[in-house]
Amino acid sequence: MTWLITGGAGFIGAHVVRAMRAAGERVAVYDDLSTGDPARVPRDVPFVRGSTLDAELLRRTLADLSVCGVVHLAAKKQVGESVERPLHYYRENVQGLQTLLEAAAGGEVRAFLFSSSAAVYGMPDVRLVTENTPCAPINPYGETKLAGEWMVRAAGRAHGIATASLRYFNVAGAAAPDLADTGVSNLVPMVFERLTRGEAPVVFGDDYDTDDGTCVRDFIHVDDIASAHLAAARALLDRGPGTDLTLNIGRGEGVSVREMIGLIGDVTGYGAAAEPVSAPRRAGDPARVVASADRIRSELGWSARHDARAMVVSAWEGWCLRNPGARR
Repeated sequence: MTWLITGGAGFIGAHVVRAMRAAGERVAVYDDLSTGDPARVPRDVPFVRGSTLDAELLRRTLADLSVCGVVHLAAKKQVGESVERPLHYYRENVQGLQTLLEAAAGGEVRAFLFSSSAAVYGMPDVRLVTENTPCAPINPYGETKLAGEWMVRAAGRAHGIATASLRYFNVAGAAAPDLADTGVSNLVPMVFERLTRGEAPVVFGDDYDTDDGTCVRDFIHVDDIASAHLAAARALLDRGPGTDLTLNIGRGEGVSVREMIGLIGDVTGYGAAAEPVSAPRRAGDPARVVASADRIRSELGWSARHDARAMVVSAWEGWCLRNPGARR
């Protein structure tokens, strides 16, 4: 009984692979390596390099590896790029998912776990975002994730596949230094990069209606993301056909951008050098997006274990592994 993890060579995917293996699950990885790193895939884990648009390779992979469940993390995920290249995002994220679901429906797959995003909510004007908060994505990336949820749910009903869509909030941290995020598109590594280059961090907008004027976000440790996937995957197999879960993955605690930058300065030893400079707001940034984590706690008995400091400490260890001169 094997779980196929698409995008398993990526930052989040590699953590899911590690968590599921540690729990005794048999896993395999499918990744086109457009952003993934093959070094993240353990040597004893079956690995297939391929696109989710390759229907024949997907069908063959599912059959050859006796796949019973799919954890689908492979997707394009940069909001700005999605605005510039919407057709590319719809092709990769929506058509790729359709191709994968068709292969799954024609095989022996009993469970399908979809990596969604808080981007489906758009700019919610609520203190805590629940799974019932109206979805109104404001960019093509968020649109593709919402369309993906619809497709997964419909395919599950039609083909007797248990399904779940997990809506991530702001992912940070690392379970081990070698699994740390190698990109600089998220806040924590973005601040690391600027500090180690001798530049001040940048805050995009300091006049929001929040306590310190900067945006408030729900930061979640990637190790907690991985454990939530494990809990959801097991629940789908236990509950069987007809199961359809839509769950936020967050801590239910808001941290402002300025607070997170201050914490980074403290953890890294850069202190006063981490005092940010202000830049104009970015279009489409909501003032506050914080998850309600009540449903996932009720459905799966899951809750996050790591706080914001743990996220920064673990991410910094990974950054220093790749940038030995970063420490002060």
